[in-house]
Amino acid sequence: MFRRRASEAGKNQAPVASRPRHAAPDHDAGPVRHAVPPRPDARESRPDAAGPGQERREPWGPPPAGLDVSLPHPARVWNYWLGGRDFFAADKAAGEEISREFPHLAEAARAERAFLVRVVRFLAGPARIRQFLDVGSGLPAGGNTHEIAQRIVPDTGIVYADHDPAVILHAKALLGSPMLASTPEGAVYYADADLRDVAAVLAAAATTLDLSRPVALIMLGILGHVEDYGAARSITSQLMDELAPGSYLVIADGVAADTSGAASAAIAQRRYDASARPRYGASAPAPYRLRRPDELASFFDGLDLTEPGVVPCAQWRPDGRERDGGGTAAASCGVARKP
Repeated sequence: MFRRRASEAGKNQAPVASRPRHAAPDHDAGPVRHAVPPRPDARESRPDAAGPGQERREPWGPPPAGLDVSLPHPARVWNYWLGGRDFFAADKAAGEEISREFPHLAEAARAERAFLVRVVRFLAGPARIRQFLDVGSGLPAGGNTHEIAQRIVPDTGIVYADHDPAVILHAKALLGSPMLASTPEGAVYYADADLRDVAAVLAAAATTLDLSRPVALIMLGILGHVEDYGAARSITSQLMDELAPGSYLVIADGVAADTSGAASAAIAQRRYDASARPRYGASAPAPYRLRRPDELASFFDGLDLTEPGVVPCAQWRPDGRERDGGGTAAASCGVARKP
């Protein structure tokens, strides 16, 4: 429903596209250290950017060689909703059409992005986390994990993991730019890794991060693509089991708050799923499973939840710096520390 982040492993499972948040170098090249630090600009301060119908930037530059932009892609549509520049004409048209029919999707995108900015500030600041594993990354918009964290602590290390070929191709051309580069002291690595392949995700993380020290595991808009509730919990538990005490789990996903809300959301979801393939072609989003707030809270079992607990994204430590999707409750979030 929201970000198209998870990917499916196995012979009969098709990869799930990613939610658009981050850029990436060649995933075979190992940790990437750039000599040019990120250029300060207004991107982090406007994570919600412009909404549909509001003033926004036009696409920035030609597409990378080999990237087909004749059809929209979920990652680039998400980028358009967030006010990024890495979208093209087909993505803009699809984004505006979808926003008219399903306005809660763009609102949830901006709410989750504003939450990401706040939570990374908290983790890199008061929580003193120096390593981040962001699973299910995509294309950059304002407020990428490494930009926020490295502005607070320049030697922070970040691993992004994704499994969408189109995102990887585009992202390889993006992270090398001065605007998105890592600090010289820090490291940013992009891995081609499937959420359901826990061993692959951990191996990718270990190329850059020291897993014997605390890590912040970020999974935004991804677990809803794992349809089976037990499987989603198992993936989360396996990842956290391999991280050191003092690590943090950060989750945001779509929720249905009550029976009537769940029913109406399910109807809207079926309409969206049915219309996605004609819009997107082969890159159409996979189904997204809305969960109840208590189910979302259960992912944090055995961990110490930070205040204010599992809440709508707009209510997690709001600081007044960003708009947050109009206070939509379509996406909820939580942050917890491993004892």
